Amino acid sequence: MRICSLLPSATEIAFAIGLGDQVVAVSHECDYPPAASSRPVLTKSAIHQKIHRSLDVDREVEQRGGDIYEIDEKLLEHLKPDLILTQELCHVCAVSYTKVKEAARVLDADTKIVSLEPTNLEEIVDNILLVGRMTGAQAEAEKLASQMLQRISRVKGKTRVVGLRPRVFFMEWLQPPWVGGHWIPEMVDYAGGVDGLGRPGKPSHRIGWDEVVEYQPQIIVLSPCGFDANQVMEEAHVLESYQAWEKIPAFQSSRIYAVNASAYFSRSGPRVVDGLEILAHIIHPELFLEDPHPELFLEDPHPELFLEDPHPEAVRMVPRELVLGKRMH
Repeated sequence: MRICSLLPSATEIAFAIGLGDQVVAVSHECDYPPAASSRPVLTKSAIHQKIHRSLDVDREVEQRGGDIYEIDEKLLEHLKPDLILTQELCHVCAVSYTKVKEAARVLDADTKIVSLEPTNLEEIVDNILLVGRMTGAQAEAEKLASQMLQRISRVKGKTRVVGLRPRVFFMEWLQPPWVGGHWIPEMVDYAGGVDGLGRPGKPSHRIGWDEVVEYQPQIIVLSPCGFDANQVMEEAHVLESYQAWEKIPAFQSSRIYAVNASAYFSRSGPRVVDGLEILAHIIHPELFLEDPHPELFLEDPHPELFLEDPHPEAVRMVPRELVLGKRMH
């Protein structure tokens, strides 16, 4: 079978269940596993590559009405895929199902287009099983799904009877502020926290900073979609634009964290369970005494680490000085 994956999470799923050799093309954002980078690229972003600041990206997306991806139709026609994996959940996160369907008019009618649209962790697992059934990799998909469900249950089992559930603000965009949606509130709940700002199973949404201050979050997780932890740290100084930090418990107790959104939270693939385990350690270190992925955590960061990070996927504690706009150079 010849598979075109236009969704990073779908690419991760395909490789995780042994379909890597059948993936003939990917999107420009499919960077994991590393082998995916060797495949032909079918999409590109219309947003200028030099635009990196979250506020500038937000403005560019709004100006374009959310239509920011282009598909190489000639390459698609040349590859003649049997299966195209895409999504309709978020038109900003990846190329949309509608655009893929339009581009696929050059292909044979037998080409299948499958849209993966999970809204919670269980549906992410279901999507893995779906891809397995459609590609003849059902046994591998069932094995992966079982492993993921066991790890999810292990986290839920530890936090089920926890007495204190801290209030968490999962910040999915830095400027303007957005709160995480879909599976994120569920992840916070499973990890033993309370997400009173996100809407379980619903898209992420923009939020007023006064709502955040009123919510009094005890933990803040900075996870702008598409950013890794280093990029978050470089951008964190924009938080200075928000008022009343001294009134927020998470700031007072230095419990503000930058995470690798792309790897562990934004994508609805196998590594989202890593994200759950990381989040559980952040929220309840007393229950999860050992870092689930010790190589991913760097505490007490030093400025030089922001320049050349030996662990590009690290979860970082964000110093209060950085929140107040003092760049760490």
